[in-house]
Amino acid sequence: MTDVTANGREVNTSATTDAVDDQLVQQLADRARAEGLQLTGEGGLLAMLTKKVVESALEGEMDDHLGYARHDPAGRDGGNSRNGRRGKQVVTEAGPVEITTPRDRDGTFQPQLVRKGQRRLTGMDDLVISLSAKGLTHGEIAAHLAEVYDAQVSKQTITTITDRVMEGMADWQNRPLDAVYPVVFIDCVNVKIREGNVANRPIYVALGVTVEGTRDILGLWAGEHGDGEGAKYWLRVLSEIKNRGTADVCIVVCDGLKGLPEAIETVWPQAITQTCVVHYPDSGVIPISGRERLPWVVPALAMSA
Repeated sequence: MTDVTANGREVNTSATTDAVDDQLVQQLADRARAEGLQLTGEGGLLAMLTKKVVESALEGEMDDHLGYARHDPAGRDGGNSRNGRRGKQVVTEAGPVEITTPRDRDGTFQPQLVRKGQRRLTGMDDLVISLSAKGLTHGEIAAHLAEVYDAQVSKQTITTITDRVMEGMADWQNRPLDAVYPVVFIDCVNVKIREGNVANRPIYVALGVTVEGTRDILGLWAGEHGDGEGAKYWLRVLSEIKNRGTADVCIVVCDGLKGLPEAIETVWPQAITQTCVVHYPDSGVIPISGRERLPWVVPALAMSA
């Protein structure tokens, strides 16, 4: 059977399913068990997203400094303009991250998020997770950025930075995915979101293990206000993953989230759903009983309060 995904790619779902046989799935599960699926902290999967968020914010700072966005005709009047980028390495909670900082011809641009000479950037995990998630409003993202920048920049500057960050993250959120993932892990982290009052907002993360055994963050989605998430919410999330190219998944490991097993059955009928997850917040790991009692050990995705 051949499916055509939203990005125009034809995928032979029967062939991809057969290619990922039970033995390979078990090998990948064993490997994930041994190495862990770490999202935050040094060596975690957030390093790439940290780079994306930081560079997008710095580009927003440059937009505000010059008074116009990249490629805007306003930049052709002979005044100050962009002059390439300079690379540097900063140390974050996710480990060393290579970033590029924009430069201007007059040399008057003074970046605020990562200042000149600054080599350490802390407190970014919470920010990166929230800015990478779909479903947050412009106001929620702006409030989060304003907290990070503190009183260093104006409200208008925060708005400009927010616009650029949302644009940059949309490219990542909508990127094509692999045709098949042997294992996908779905769970929730709570992130403090400020818009008026500070409140915890659930952010759901989907982590995939590829056929080659590498790990990939498929996406992050903000939980809904009110009564929480249900089958319609999860059907929308999983359909988005499928429409970005993932025609099949072999095993989905989840925490008994309401409506999620039903959505998995609808989107990937042949997938095995594992819902036996027990949280141990004090120990910082989540043991998951899996297919044939395969014990996964996944570093907890809990954020600091």
